[in-house]
Amino acid sequence: MARKRKTDGRTPRRALWFRTLIAVTACGAAVGGLAAYRTLSEDTATERPVTMEEASRLALSRLNLYRASPVAVTLTATEGGGVVVRVEGVVDYRTHRAVGSYHVTGSSGASGPATGQLDHGLIVWDTGGLGLAPVPKGDNRPAWQQAEHIPRSGWSARSYTADPLDAGLRLLIELGADRPDNPLLLAQSGARRLERDRIDGRSYDRFAGPRAQGATPGAGPDGGRSPLTYWVDGDGGLRRVTMRMPGLGTPATVEFSGREGRAKLPEAPWGTG
Repeated sequence: MARKRKTDGRTPRRALWFRTLIAVTACGAAVGGLAAYRTLSEDTATERPVTMEEASRLALSRLNLYRASPVAVTLTATEGGGVVVRVEGVVDYRTHRAVGSYHVTGSSGASGPATGQLDHGLIVWDTGGLGLAPVPKGDNRPAWQQAEHIPRSGWSARSYTADPLDAGLRLLIELGADRPDNPLLLAQSGARRLERDRIDGRSYDRFAGPRAQGATPGAGPDGGRSPLTYWVDGDGGLRRVTMRMPGLGTPATVEFSGREGRAKLPEAPWGTG
């Protein structure tokens, strides 16, 4: 995750795992019908179209993110050659701002199997751009507190480009929504119920999201299914999202850990003035 400014037109190799996200439309729908979930048994893992209750619950997850903001997130992706990118941060879906730290680990070269940290630092982003900065030496506070005390001159900042990493960060910042859409449209767009899983002792339905715009049902190796998968509980709470990328055997994963009410997100450091 090289620190580069607007004049740097190179595309980082570590950003390739975000290749397809720019074309994916996030879902939204109306609230309602959640009581029916509690009557369902821990039954079949057969994939099928979502019911209207499930479509409403899947859509409610975006509104719940908005209401719970700021929320703690962890994004992890495994690239070729054993390189792992991990971003731990806080996202405020009310202001569409995020702050966190990033770590890139993996082999330092092709000559040996030894692995270690390749790059790390602080990152802030919103709907308009992102900024990177070194971690202050000896500062073990949360990333949002570290970022709060870095002057604008300490950030390497730029607007979004066509870089796939930028597309992924931009998608993440837009996952929350302040209003619902029609659940019928969500169901008609190809959302599917895959099966039920347990995470940390809680049950979650796993859903394939709506198909990417222009995808043909039944076509391609995944049957035209969306590259996004959601884990949603009985109250419409979103626990996990995975994103499949071309050329990567392991999907990128976003884990939501709940509200982080203490966090204060800095102003966009790439602003002028």
